[in-house]
Amino acid sequence: MMENEQEFIMQADKYLNGEMEDRERVAFERYCEENAAAEQLATHRLFLQQLKEHADRVAFKNTLSAAAARYHAGDSLAAEQREPLIVTLWNKFKVNSLVAASVAIVAVFSTLWMSGYYKTIEKTSTNYSALRRDMNDVKKNVNAQNAVIRNINNDKQRDDRSASNFGGTGFIISANGYVVTNYHVVRGADSVHLQSTKGESFKAKVIYIDPTHDLAMLRINDSTFAPLKNAPYTFKETPSELGEDVYTIGYPRDEVVYGQGYLSSRTGYAGDTTAYQISIPVNPGNSGGPVLDSKGNVVGIISGKQTGIDGASFAIKTEALLNSIAAIPVDSLESELVINKKNALGGLKRTEQVKKIQDYVYLVKVY
Repeated sequence: MMENEQEFIMQADKYLNGEMEDRERVAFERYCEENAAAEQLATHRLFLQQLKEHADRVAFKNTLSAAAARYHAGDSLAAEQREPLIVTLWNKFKVNSLVAASVAIVAVFSTLWMSGYYKTIEKTSTNYSALRRDMNDVKKNVNAQNAVIRNINNDKQRDDRSASNFGGTGFIISANGYVVTNYHVVRGADSVHLQSTKGESFKAKVIYIDPTHDLAMLRINDSTFAPLKNAPYTFKETPSELGEDVYTIGYPRDEVVYGQGYLSSRTGYAGDTTAYQISIPVNPGNSGGPVLDSKGNVVGIISGKQTGIDGASFAIKTEALLNSIAAIPVDSLESELVINKKNALGGLKRTEQVKKIQDYVYLVKVY
């Protein structure tokens, strides 16, 4: 028995750091199972990982600043004897990041303990999902900075997508111009435009956001937009089965792309119960695209991928999407939002399903 939460955290640290003997490890795992502490342990593991990533980022920025200062001040070595800047930064970063991470972890744990953080560590899985998405933003920033270093003294032209304010994917939820996409796709945007498979471009505005589930609802408010027929797909309200065949349509590039796979887990990143893990390889432009089953039911919406694992992607469950739609304030709607209840894709070949869906999926561009 753990006498208090502090003792549990100390034992969890030993367990996660591999400092327990076999007998202690087995006893600790049994304690977690018997006392429903497995989720708390998983949360603590995620927290430690996020602390290390944050410390790595801080160390990286400090190292970059120091290297830049030395570079501008001039080095006593001859130019032909200098190592490439990227090699210097990488060699220093590997050592400094470990030291900075250790110091940051000790400091942060001390502050959190004194502030009573561990008294409120049992949070809902929804809050963990929001924290996970915030940390993913930090990872993206670090990756962007790494890309800057890799391209020092490199005059290659940037990818067209980076220069054109590319966003992601969105799809129709109501035929009169209501579209759903990811919140992270439109966050901070001054304006949003939707481009159809026919090349038509429409202005849209964000009418509702659900940052907790990474969802955003858009309304096409362009005079050139003509309301569509009812969407051919419906939204599945019951859970999908493990191993179920699924596919997606989205815009990882300027042309619509089809991807096929299967549902590999009933939960998302770090056990997020509001999401699925799917085996479809995705790229940033797929964010916000629909995930459909073989009968043409939307079972989720692409939200991201797990870095370092090919084919491990995540999709927000339709249940969370429908709850967000139901939460939209009535005064935010310019016209009635009607979810289609009649599926027109069942029994069709996959190629025919894709043809019917394409006109309801948009490339989202933000400025």
